[in-house]
Amino acid sequence: MKLTLQHFCVRSTDQLDGWVENGILSLQERLQIDEANVRLECCFQTSPPYAVRVHLVTPGPDVFAEGRDHTLRAAFEKVMAELQGKITGRATKRLQRLRSRLNAPAGRSRSSARSR
Repeated sequence: MKLTLQHFCVRSTDQLDGWVENGILSLQERLQIDEANVRLECCFQTSPPYAVRVHLVTPGPDVFAEGRDHTLRAAFEKVMAELQGKITGRATKRLQRLRSRLNAPAGRSRSSARSR
């Protein structure tokens, strides 16, 4: 996995970068991530001032998340919660699709059932 961190008006420290890297790597247990682009920014003219944007490049559709808060940690936790929800929703959707195919009558497809 390729991880790209961009800092805008946020000082890059080993602790901060390690914290973000561990958060993104924890998602890799549930989703194959080819590339992760993380943007950390601070703009004191807006409220809340801290924003985090994450773009995960995956074999299927890419996953995007964005969060804003008054601290960088809180903004990142919001983004991580949103990413967890999207990944869980994706897995649930896949299971529902498989179950519906198993429950369909053996001799008929969905398209032939609609045309009647």
